[in-house]
Amino acid sequence: MSENKMITMIIKRQDDPDQSPYEEKFEIPYRENMNVISALMEIRRNPVNAEGEATTPVYWDMGCLEEVCGACSMVINGTPRQSCTALVDQLEQPIRLEPMSTFPINRDLAVDRSRMFDSLKKVKAWIPIDGTYDLGPGPRMAESKRQWAYELSKCMTCGVCLEACPNVNSKSDFIGPAPLSQVRLFNSHPTGEMNKSERLQTIMDGEGLMGCGNAQNCVQSCPKGIPLTTSIAALNRDTAVESFKSFFGSDKQV
Repeated sequence: MSENKMITMIIKRQDDPDQSPYEEKFEIPYRENMNVISALMEIRRNPVNAEGEATTPVYWDMGCLEEVCGACSMVINGTPRQSCTALVDQLEQPIRLEPMSTFPINRDLAVDRSRMFDSLKKVKAWIPIDGTYDLGPGPRMAESKRQWAYELSKCMTCGVCLEACPNVNSKSDFIGPAPLSQVRLFNSHPTGEMNKSERLQTIMDGEGLMGCGNAQNCVQSCPKGIPLTTSIAALNRDTAVESFKSFFGSDKQV
């Protein structure tokens, strides 16, 4: 039965950042258990569009193919998600593929996610060390904190939450929910907590928490189910305390 079944895909393409986008239609043979990535691979193997015209292979990003790297994010039937876990059998046809619009286009379905990575640098989403090769065992994290911190660590910087957020756009400097959630993650770490004040100061403006409109699209779209809005609420409380500490010039805990 599946031998004669075809999959119809309409793909928004762009040859390079300076060219105008256009749509191209493809029809490819159906196989069981196909995902969007395997369908794109079929097009790459035989780059002929639905009109029978030879064309260039569709370009997209991918890495792990198991929803870990976050590279294969795109908009599938109007919803930003991972293409490696988007199963053809669960998608309405024709399957429409578009690049995420929040980020600059590289080519076809591949985008430049530097905006998100630059934001992670800005908030210092890492645990700094002083260069000593062996610092010995660090302080232990309480199990109650470790459990929710682990959920935040699942972030794969896929950019889906930024694509879903109406406040992240070309007219806004809002860094988005993913970098904010990483601030909470690294501030919760016993060693990373040493830079807690610096991270909080970084997000106390329009680029940070003030840029959030509480649409909550991010938490609904996150492939990993990360409680992004919970992190933002917690950071609002933390920055309020930080503001008081800065105002009164006190290093004491509030």
